[in-house]
Amino acid sequence: MIHTKTGSNRRILTFPAVQPCKSISVTTLLDSLIQLAGDILTFKQKHFSTNKRSFQKTIRQIQNLAIVLEEIRIRVGSPRRYFPGVSSLSEIHVIFQKLKFLLEDCTRDGARLCMLMSSDQVSDHLRVLTLSISTSLSAFPVSFVDLPSEVNEVIGLVVQQAREHVVRPDSDDKKVIASVNGVLALFENRVIPDPDEINRILDRVGVRTWGDCLKEINFLGEEIDAERLENKKKNNNSNARVELLSSLMGFICYCRCVILNKRDHHHHHHHDESELRVHEDLIRGIKVEDLLCPISLEIMTDPVVIETGHTYDRSSITKWFGSGNITCPKTGKILTSTELVDNVSVSHVIQKHCRANGVVLEINGRKRKSHGDVAPDSLAAKGAGRLIARFLTSELLTNGDEEMVYRALREIRVLTKTGSFNRSCLVEAGCVSPLLNLLTSEDSRIQENAMAGLLNLSKHVAGKGEIAGEGLGIIVEILNEGAKTETRLYAASALFYLSSVEDYSLLIGEHPDAIPGLMRIVTGDEYGDSAKRNALLAVMGLLMQSENHWRVLAAGAVPALLDLLRDEETGGELTADCLATLAKLAEYPDGTISVIRRGGLKLAVKILSSSEVSPGVKQHCVGLVLNLCLNAGNDVVGVLVKDSVVMGSLYTVISNGEYGGSKKASALIRMIHEYQERKTGSVEPSFQRGRFIHAW
Repeated sequence: MIHTKTGSNRRILTFPAVQPCKSISVTTLLDSLIQLAGDILTFKQKHFSTNKRSFQKTIRQIQNLAIVLEEIRIRVGSPRRYFPGVSSLSEIHVIFQKLKFLLEDCTRDGARLCMLMSSDQVSDHLRVLTLSISTSLSAFPVSFVDLPSEVNEVIGLVVQQAREHVVRPDSDDKKVIASVNGVLALFENRVIPDPDEINRILDRVGVRTWGDCLKEINFLGEEIDAERLENKKKNNNSNARVELLSSLMGFICYCRCVILNKRDHHHHHHHDESELRVHEDLIRGIKVEDLLCPISLEIMTDPVVIETGHTYDRSSITKWFGSGNITCPKTGKILTSTELVDNVSVSHVIQKHCRANGVVLEINGRKRKSHGDVAPDSLAAKGAGRLIARFLTSELLTNGDEEMVYRALREIRVLTKTGSFNRSCLVEAGCVSPLLNLLTSEDSRIQENAMAGLLNLSKHVAGKGEIAGEGLGIIVEILNEGAKTETRLYAASALFYLSSVEDYSLLIGEHPDAIPGLMRIVTGDEYGDSAKRNALLAVMGLLMQSENHWRVLAAGAVPALLDLLRDEETGGELTADCLATLAKLAEYPDGTISVIRRGGLKLAVKILSSSEVSPGVKQHCVGLVLNLCLNAGNDVVGVLVKDSVVMGSLYTVISNGEYGGSKKASALIRMIHEYQERKTGSVEPSFQRGRFIHAW
């Protein structure tokens, strides 16, 4: 997919030309044609992925035609009401637009392999355009304009050349295409291709660095997504195009991981390192918190801006307004307008983040996967994936060459981050054991990338088993003593994924340094909100097993979380996670006692009564207060009754029931009513009084 300067997206080999309006003046039309011709001539020095000779001939014809247009512009002079050549010039204008689109496609970085494999289609398009130039120019009323004889000769020459121009793929193109198809056939049978043959292909296409491969992969991924979407709209079950694109994706991935890993190692090393850093910085630079809707606390699928300048997911803010609210959920400001404006920039950032991280978005109740999380659509791509996994695993076992090991780790990290199929291949290839061994490396880069790879593999079912079976102890050690902050955070996230399995959750909880290590991240000043939230997610995962409850309390979770909530700089998402964790701890009497004795009820009521917190935060706050009521009984309910704002806040939560918590809010309201009625002696209580606790 081509991203234009205007921000619109255009599929390759599509030409959305605009027809000049009928009332356009001839001088304006000629000026535009001359500008377009100049744009086309700028492609003369660019690298063509295919049909290079044919394009060079066409550009020479445009160069001659530009001279003719300049001369006509001079002769026409001032604007005229009527000029018989406008129709022909308008047709040429449309042809020039289409030709420019075609030139953009065939010189685009990232689309080189794809365009090479589309050589025949490119030839067909170019043939039609050159013939159209001849036809339109032949219809131009030369006699109406007093042109010099040499200019008339140029017109005749261009017409003749355009008619006689034989457009076909270069012979070199056909040879390279045959080579690519041969390599793909080997991939289908899981046979390692000749590296020299692949190097010849890469040289011909112009893909020479890790960054070049990354551009090709991103482009192919976008094309696969677009092709699938188009097929779905047309109810077309044909997968031929998707299969080809998937095969090319496998080819380029193999080139990046295997061939460029060996080729000109020292020459390209520093260049590739900077490209990798830029790629990773772009991904790291995106704060996930900024992509979450302040109402639903989920990644936005359709971000829109309201009057206050804050961005929300369209469905969430629409429901907010539909419930009768006319305020900004984040600031509480009363709005004079409920108009929604698409936030295109945030939408693009979300798409980039999801592609880079294999994030699955849910739209209208259906999950939409990024291209990286979908299994390859061709045998060639699957075969290439398995060959890559085998190669990279063997590279990890290289003794003495730390640089080679690091480069292999870098590739494993990228591959495992963007696709479940790649994770499966690497686990099958026996990658887990060498990665665990590399965690003891004194090289902080190796340790960090090995832990990042293990984190991604912990998302795979078989990967979980191998990691928990062999490496739980070393991962907890990295959590507490990893050389870099990032490495420790990767260890925390890995524990979160492992904790989704009951047996592994119990093993993690039993390790004496696991939960304290996670809580050190939650309380550490050197960690940002995102890191704290990841550690809290891991703690929440462990709390799914009741056996870990007392261990989390013993690690000082309650006072730590309450201190975070009291911090005025605490963000909404971190606040929600703190409340959710406290609510989980308060499900048991000892957790309730700990929360109340440290002033947790007073703080929860304050948050619940605030007009500045999001509905998502209030949902978790209601959950905490309800658990406190269930375990501490009238002592807590009596406190709620004394605060006149609480009841209104609970009704607000009910009005936004789609975010969850409405049932819990209703239960609290019922408890408050029954408490008040019982005080007057008119009704028996429907809940038992808990143990005596000084709630305030």
